[in-house]
Parts: sequence; structure tokens; C-alpha cells
Amino acid sequence: MKKITSIIVALLLLIGIAAPATNAQVKSTNNSKIKVTYTLKNNKKQIGKKTITLKKNQSVMKGLKKGWKVDEKGGFVSAIDGHKQNDKKKIYWTFTVNKKQVNVGANKKKLHNKDKVEFKLSKYSAN
Repeated sequence: MKKITSIIVALLLLIGIAAPATNAQVKSTNNSKIKVTYTLKNNKKQIGKKTITLKKNQSVMKGLKKGWKVDEKGGFVSAIDGHKQNDKKKIYWTFTVNKKQVNVGANKKKLHNKDKVEFKLSKYSAN
């Protein structure tokens, strides 16, 4: 009887030691992922919205390409799902992160958890 009790106690101790290690691994894996909400607008009309899961510190472009078909050159977006810029009419894609204008290419801007990215296709005015 003492042998059976000793075996059961040993098994319970092993399970108790293994369980916290498993939880720690799950938590560290979850911390390496972020969720970012993307909104696409053509002027003021919303044409798309998705929440994208990315690895920590990924670029705006990475998430955009994960959700839509994107044409780009040098990190600057020229078309999203067939919605194209028009140089003659001065209509361009611009984007904000958390409502702040970004003046670098979408491939350079890094994201954080719960960021909100808005891409807008509209007429550019220098004013």
C-alpha cells in the first residue's frame, strides 16, 4: 500500500511541476502576437475593415498584405484590392496609425497591439 501511495504522490508532484511550465510557454507565445484593426476608405466611404493578427513589431505593410491584395513600390501603396491611385487627378493612398498621419512607407512603420490603421484613397491637397 505504501508503494502505491508513493507512486501516486510522485505522479502528482510531476504533474504539478509540469503544469506551470506549460502555462508559462503559452503566455510567452501569446505575447509575441498582436491584433491590429485596419480600415480602408475611398474618400469618406468605408470599403473594408479587418482585424489582423501579426507578430510583434511587424510593419503596416505586412498586415495590409495579409488582409488584401496590395500593389506597392518601395513601401508606398499604389493599389488595394483594385482601388488604384490616379496621379493625373492627384488621388493617392495615405494612412494613419491611431489617427496620426504617418510620413514613412508602410513597410517602415512598426505596429503595436491594438493599433488602428486607416488607409484612405483621396485627393491630395498641399494646403
